[in-house]
Amino acid sequence: MARYGSLTAFGRDKTPFPTQQMAVLALCRICEPIAFMSIFPYAYFMVKDFGIAKDTSGISMYVGMVTSSFAFAECISGIFWGRLSDRIGRKKVLLGGLFGTGLSMILFGFARSLPMALVARALGGLLNGNIGVLQTTVAELVTDEKHQPRAYSIMPFVWCLGTIIGGFLGGVLARPAQEWPETFQGTIFDTYPYLLPNLFCAAVVLFGLTVGILFLEETHEDRKYDPDCGRDAGQWILRKVWRRAAEAPFSDKDASMDEMRSMLEEHDDIQAYRSTSSSPTLCSTRTSTEAPIFALDKEIQTPPSAKQAFTRQVCLNIVCYGILAFHTISLEQLLPILMSKKPPPQGDTHLPFYFSGGFGWSTQTNGKFLATQGALQMFAQLIVFPWMSKKLGSLRTFWITLALYPVLYLLAPYLALLPQNLRIPGLMVLLVGKVTLQSLSYPSLAIILANSSPSKRVLGTLNGAAASSASISRGFGPTISGFMDGIGEGKHMSGLAWWTIAGVALLGWGPGFMLQEGKKWTAPAAEDEEALLSTDSDTESIITLTPDETVETILSK
Repeated sequence: MARYGSLTAFGRDKTPFPTQQMAVLALCRICEPIAFMSIFPYAYFMVKDFGIAKDTSGISMYVGMVTSSFAFAECISGIFWGRLSDRIGRKKVLLGGLFGTGLSMILFGFARSLPMALVARALGGLLNGNIGVLQTTVAELVTDEKHQPRAYSIMPFVWCLGTIIGGFLGGVLARPAQEWPETFQGTIFDTYPYLLPNLFCAAVVLFGLTVGILFLEETHEDRKYDPDCGRDAGQWILRKVWRRAAEAPFSDKDASMDEMRSMLEEHDDIQAYRSTSSSPTLCSTRTSTEAPIFALDKEIQTPPSAKQAFTRQVCLNIVCYGILAFHTISLEQLLPILMSKKPPPQGDTHLPFYFSGGFGWSTQTNGKFLATQGALQMFAQLIVFPWMSKKLGSLRTFWITLALYPVLYLLAPYLALLPQNLRIPGLMVLLVGKVTLQSLSYPSLAIILANSSPSKRVLGTLNGAAASSASISRGFGPTISGFMDGIGEGKHMSGLAWWTIAGVALLGWGPGFMLQEGKKWTAPAAEDEEALLSTDSDTESIITLTPDETVETILSK
């Protein structure tokens, strides 16, 4: 009789990296940063065209309102979308978020007044629940902890790439009637000068929505085998276009499934399972027509209550998300301001606190210099973070960022006092530090939250709460840091806003250093399987099956 190890060991050692599904998820994900970032190059001119601001300070205030409306609306709906994904599945909510993004972009392109622009941006935030649900989907796709650093570095990399593309498209396609009058003069794009970039971004979102409908798998453990007409249509298309897809469906589970089926066939005490030679039809259910009808008995568990879900570690993690988002979004605002301020006047500096000034660069120089952070961040996200996370673990990696962020903020304003030949090297050090710490901190927190969740069934809710915490902080961060920068200018203290966010980063030490390395939620199930399937030197392991369930159920356990 054949001898078998535990299913836990089998799953842990044999689980492949979900390359195909991560690629599909990345194609869906990249649409959002393209759409989100495309408005920033022309937002100032759009608000100026509304004609409601009396001066440049008023324009800046209204631009801040347009930017913050998305974050505040997203904060309101984040937990709702997370809870909904726990009930109806991740795929439906992700696709709904993409639809909401495309709709808001079209409305924003037709905006001719500030209220219309605010409503369009707020609608995008309300309908977009993808940040928390996306993290949940990644956590459920990656069932092996050794794959976590690699998986959690991909989505931030995709976001970074999308922001670069989005910023470029928004800058190039806005106001086309002025740039190419012979082509666009007198057309709808003359009446609505900011419609073209939004239509282009909506088309990109439509592409991502189509890819998601056809090829994205459901990852919710209670919904993953529900009928999925869209994915069945995608399989049908692949079989027509790519012949070998008929033998190799577009799924990352196939290798493990084939090996498990072979295991069951070889077992002496298990009767042969039924199989069908016909291909599945569109909108077929993923039940006995597609898989063997044997599986281990499994007791359906009810999801934990809210009190059980929001444990001390989960709450600390959510607080850390909010604090981290507050000071990192403030950094994004303060850095261009530092680069744009006039250089400090000679003899008007009283160190260590009383000084003012910046680099005196033009907007074009600022843009070129900041564009380098895209390449730096992609390198840090794909190379530095996975390496550090594997060497030190997610928790220690996050602790390193906690310790370094305040130092970065405290020293940043003094760069303006450096000699002329040292300013660019000093600013490059700041930029590298900013990019590296962001690339390490956010994925580390995401992994810690996923591993701290008491159950997969509430992971969407927890990620939604974390996303809401980050969103509200991103709404308040630029406003408060901008207010403090104004006070600092009046008091001849250019560093006041920087030191304020350094203080906020120091507040993050409390909850951050109380975090603990969580155990992935598959651990209890793993222990049960080992108890069920454990073997000793004299006894062969037997897999007990019932004729009601599928081999997929075995693998899901």
